[in-house]
Amino acid sequence: MVVVGLSAELAKHKAHAVLMAHPRCRFVEATEVVTMDDPLEIALRRKKDSSMRVAINQVKNGVAQAALSAGNTGALMAISRYVLKTLDGIDRPAIAGQIPNANGRATTVLDMGANVDCTAEHLLQFAVMGSALVAVLSNNNQPTVGLLNIGEEAIKGNEIIKKAGELLRAAGAAGDLNFVGNVEGNDIFKGTADIVVCDGFVGNVALKASEGLASMIVDLLRKEFTRNLLTKMAAVVAYPVIAALKKRVDSRRYNGGALLGLRGLVFKSHGSADAFAFESALNRAYDAARNNLLAQVRERIAHAAPLLVASASIAPAVADVLPAVLQVAPSAASLSVH
Repeated sequence: MVVVGLSAELAKHKAHAVLMAHPRCRFVEATEVVTMDDPLEIALRRKKDSSMRVAINQVKNGVAQAALSAGNTGALMAISRYVLKTLDGIDRPAIAGQIPNANGRATTVLDMGANVDCTAEHLLQFAVMGSALVAVLSNNNQPTVGLLNIGEEAIKGNEIIKKAGELLRAAGAAGDLNFVGNVEGNDIFKGTADIVVCDGFVGNVALKASEGLASMIVDLLRKEFTRNLLTKMAAVVAYPVIAALKKRVDSRRYNGGALLGLRGLVFKSHGSADAFAFESALNRAYDAARNNLLAQVRERIAHAAPLLVASASIAPAVADVLPAVLQVAPSAASLSVH
């Protein structure tokens, strides 16, 4: 474990005897920090010794196998792409997050905020990378992929979605993906597909809406059960059910978005994550590194290369992938402490 941060912040963590005594934990100091309000230009070009950049450099230099940060998402994506570069055959990195579903598992959705505007080729790339992620983290070599749309019929959606559907069906026929067709918003929560592909604008709205809905339901239940003496007595009886429901919709269990498409593993935690949520993100980063996610992504990209070649000629500027509005998630892991 490599903990990166300002000296004053690291001093607080060094006070913990458990960390100090652990032989595989060390501290690396940075002189700057990227704030949530920093413009991307400042984060990328001026703060070259920020804790975020130093943490990502640990991955680039082979000191750590994965980096995890709860900082500015746009800056994290920009710095990660600049330092680590993208994999061959991938034009734009994407953020893959999880939303709990009715099957007791989670639906992986990407992109969740890194790319507001996407082409059909980008959505195909997201599907390939998402398949590798789910295969590694869930031991499912053939995860199902759905394309988020306003209807299940192939004729629905805008031109980009229709073209993406054609590419995904071709990838399914070639054995590159286990594509199940178009899915709708409610299918995310039904668990109809293991992976749901969409652009970052739609994915981020879906994530925030689901988190808000889950929070509202739990809050309304609490208010109703504390309304009067009778409802309080009912709450005592119903407590096990309420606790189980709260656990199932607890977004903290699924914290940790993977920044896929980079030549290194980077994970994004919610900026407001508590210790439990941050542990979940750490576990996801650890599982990804332990199961060699990067090699799996490379392998799937190579297999799908004939279909991805159409998008390989697209060379967007770094600024094209920076509008990230998401604040979402090894033998050595690098952490950026803010």
